[in-house]
Parts: sequence; C-alpha cells; structure tokens
Amino acid sequence: MLPIELRPEGPADFRAVEELTRDAFWNHHGPGCGEHYLAHILRDSQDFVPELDYVAVHDGIVVGNIMYTRARIVLDRGGEREVLCFGPLAVAPAFQGQGVGGALIERTKELARELGYAAILIFGDPDYYSRFGFVPAERYGIGTAWGVFIISLQALELRTGALADCEGYFAESESFQMDPAEADAFDKCFPSREKRAGLPSQERFQWIIQQTKPRCPRG
Repeated sequence: MLPIELRPEGPADFRAVEELTRDAFWNHHGPGCGEHYLAHILRDSQDFVPELDYVAVHDGIVVGNIMYTRARIVLDRGGEREVLCFGPLAVAPAFQGQGVGGALIERTKELARELGYAAILIFGDPDYYSRFGFVPAERYGIGTAWGVFIISLQALELRTGALADCEGYFAESESFQMDPAEADAFDKCFPSREKRAGLPSQERFQWIIQQTKPRCPRG
C-alpha cells in the first residue's frame, strides 16, 4: 500500500482536488466528465459534511479525496431516514490501485460512525465497493427515486440494524443535479483535453446502469 497521510481538506487543497478529480474521471463514465465541477460546488452545498471531507497526501502531493453529503431514504410507510452519501471519491490515475481510495473510505466511515451517522448509501460499481462492506440496497428494500432496484445503489450500515424497516427510495442531495452548461464553463478553466467514447470503462458503466428491475413500494 502506498504510504499516505489522511487529513481534512483545506482551502489550499481545493484546486489540486479538482484537478485530480478531473484526471480520475476524464472519459471514465462517458466522454469528458463533470465530477471536478461537482467537487467544486459541493463545498457550498447545505448538505455538505465538511468533517468528512478528507484528502490523501503522498510526499506532500494530494493524490486522493473523498466528499460526503447528507441524503435521505423516503420511506414507503411515510417519513424519512437520514443517511450519508459520498462522492466524488477520486484518486489521481498514477496512484490508483495502491489502496488510496480504500484508505479514504475506511477512515471516513469510522469518523462517520463516531459522528453518529447510521448508514451510507452510494451509487457505484459493486465489484469495487463490496470490498468495504457495501451490499445492494435492494437487500433492505431500498430503490431509486425513479422506481427501480439497481445494482449500482449500494448500502452500508454503520450501526447494526440501521436500515431495518427502511423500505423506500434513496434521495441524494439536489447538489448532484448539475447544470451541464455550468459544468462545461467550469471545465474551460482547465487545460483542454480530448473527449473519447467507446472505452471499456464506459461500456462497464453502461452495463451497470442497465442492471435494474422494477420496485413495487409496500404499504
């Protein structure tokens, strides 16, 4: 594992985090990316959890970052349950596959537990997040706001039984609903680079988001 220091993100890290996030996600899910703009706007979101905004540093260089927002499960029986969501989780390409992302997840999920949060829900590749204890949210009867169970919706209880009797749908922060024009304008503040399509990671992403089945709310 790469020797790293994990610490809270500070203002001096903002640009470095946005640059590494752009590098990490460029052409990964589709041509170009908007995750660096998401990192930029999340810090001003009312749902942002600054206590869980951490960077990984190697030899004085910021090589990874994780950001959290508050989210909720809208329960079928009525009411809501507050949960956490993280993302972007970004590691600079040259440092991927060396345990940086896992270290950020493990450190912050323990901090989240200490802060009293009960569960984390994310959209992500189950092959990766299952390593850290995440399971399909369907196991708890939790689907998407558009009425399906999807394998990319992953859940982790920070407290045993926290998601029992939580059938409903996951509602992430509205901050994730980015304006494409604003994201494109922000990207112009960075060096120009080629947008490419048809890459294996994009094909994997398309396959994952197609793995759905209808969810029939109870109650």
